[in-house]
Amino acid sequence: MKRVSILVPESSVLQAIADPQYLFSAVNQFMVLSGKKPLFDVQLVGLKKEIKLNDGLYSVNTSQLLKDVKETDLVVIPALFGDMKRAISKNQELLPWILEQYNNGAEVASLCVGAFLLASTGLLDGKRCSTHWGFQNEFREMFPNVDVINGSIITEEHRIYSSGGANSYWNLLLHLIEKYTDRQTAILAAKYFAIDIDRESQSAFAMFQGQKSHNDSLIKQAQDYIENNIKEKITIDELADLVSLGRRSFERRFKVATNNTVLEYINRVKIESAKRSFETSRKNINEVMYEVGYTDTKAFRTVFKKITGLTPIEYRNKYNKMSVK
Repeated sequence: MKRVSILVPESSVLQAIADPQYLFSAVNQFMVLSGKKPLFDVQLVGLKKEIKLNDGLYSVNTSQLLKDVKETDLVVIPALFGDMKRAISKNQELLPWILEQYNNGAEVASLCVGAFLLASTGLLDGKRCSTHWGFQNEFREMFPNVDVINGSIITEEHRIYSSGGANSYWNLLLHLIEKYTDRQTAILAAKYFAIDIDRESQSAFAMFQGQKSHNDSLIKQAQDYIENNIKEKITIDELADLVSLGRRSFERRFKVATNNTVLEYINRVKIESAKRSFETSRKNINEVMYEVGYTDTKAFRTVFKKITGLTPIEYRNKYNKMSVK
């Protein structure tokens, strides 16, 4: 039997505790109904018997105290809520236990921004990781030794799993179900919970918000120029001249400040504007393409799909119910 320990940290998201508990328990029922023995021993594990969440609005009763769990097969770290640094500070006592279980052979899976707690153990240093697209910049600042994969739904490396934003964690949970049982059981679970089992990217849901939490005023000036001149074809030399820097120095400082190359940033700003047009207007593909500064349909389609995971037509049809298909 697989021992599944779902952590109940302080400042965690209730659904990210209840959903994995529900899923693993439901799969046990599926197996019993098919004449098999249940596979998962699911426990809610915490430092106290009762842990209050959302300023006391909810409470979770743990089934095992952390000190009593000497060995497990899978540790599930739910999403955290609120200020990430504060949430990590409140859960410092969990970190040695997570490390101990991993070193004893357990697998560890973080759901959404639970990656912040996982990264605080040091287990992700030098490894790849997924987290909610809206928290990637903050994550990179806090954990520069971790390789955050943009847009990824699931990342797996050396018995460590992480998932993308919000409901993306269902895809990771289904991935684990398939690994521990079989494809047929995972598909059954996906149908039961109405989850798209093979979704691989959260890019279509991401909203690009230019990284401006840095202190490089010249790079902020260049960012503002890019965002205020979306229709123009902007060159790197033009931007470097604007802020009176040499091209190489400008490119280096831009990458350090924003975690994007200059061209990546320009394209992401333009595509974000295109997404908003597709969502809120009846403009056709070419009209939107021209208004964000592209003149080559193939190039626009290629960049758009690389960033969002969808073609312009697919994106418009998915997110604009007024669009004419």
